[in-house]
Amino acid sequence: MMATNRSFVVALALTAFAAAQTPVAPTGTLRAAFLASNPVQGRVDAKTGAVSGPAVELTRELGKRLGVPVSIVGVSGMRAMVDGFKANTFDIAFLAYDPARAGEVDFSQVYSLSWSSYIVMANSPLHAVADADRPGIRIGAATGDSPELFLSRNLKNAQIKRYPNPSAEEALRFLTSGEIDAYAANRQRLIEMAAGAPNTRVLPDNYFAVKQAIIVPKGNTAALEVINHFLDDARKSGLVQAAIDRAGLKGAVEVGP
Repeated sequence: MMATNRSFVVALALTAFAAAQTPVAPTGTLRAAFLASNPVQGRVDAKTGAVSGPAVELTRELGKRLGVPVSIVGVSGMRAMVDGFKANTFDIAFLAYDPARAGEVDFSQVYSLSWSSYIVMANSPLHAVADADRPGIRIGAATGDSPELFLSRNLKNAQIKRYPNPSAEEALRFLTSGEIDAYAANRQRLIEMAAGAPNTRVLPDNYFAVKQAIIVPKGNTAALEVINHFLDDARKSGLVQAAIDRAGLKGAVEVGP
């Protein structure tokens, strides 16, 4: 083998070795997950399976900076992310911060905020989020999602009806059948639901701001340091806000740590 060829092979080997040593992608591939039902994070094309959105753009840019290939998939919920960490099939995931979740995973700094509200029937007597916290009001929410976790801690009078990973169609069916009086989710998802159901409307105000972040397996402080530094750079370069804008998200904004 010629010396130049040997040098090229050695350089490739060193690059692969360095990539494999990163605490974020120890296998040499950055393997990421996001909530497939949450458009604030990303989307999965129903026909092609192609993924897009802020989580996808951030993952690809992080992989580029680390010098590793990227794999990113949409999953059904936080449990799938935690199981992926335990099975060593995911390195990072995108998830809204909630103190109830911090016992199982470690969170990066927050990179964006999105708001949560309710969708109701067009003729509903509810006109603001404060109207919903009354005796006899039934509020639907996805079990374990950040709106459900928040409302479980903060509602005083209304009843929460929890559903495991309901689709938008299922949530609308619960609402239109009268099983619930309102459905809680992030505003982007509610707006998209209402666009296909003209007999519904989204309340104009919000009950809390969802803090979007990146998670890693519990105790991986080295990976968190790399990710937080990357998020600082992604904000300074305008990548975070540009990704939000390209996804056409309403009511989501870039935010600092």
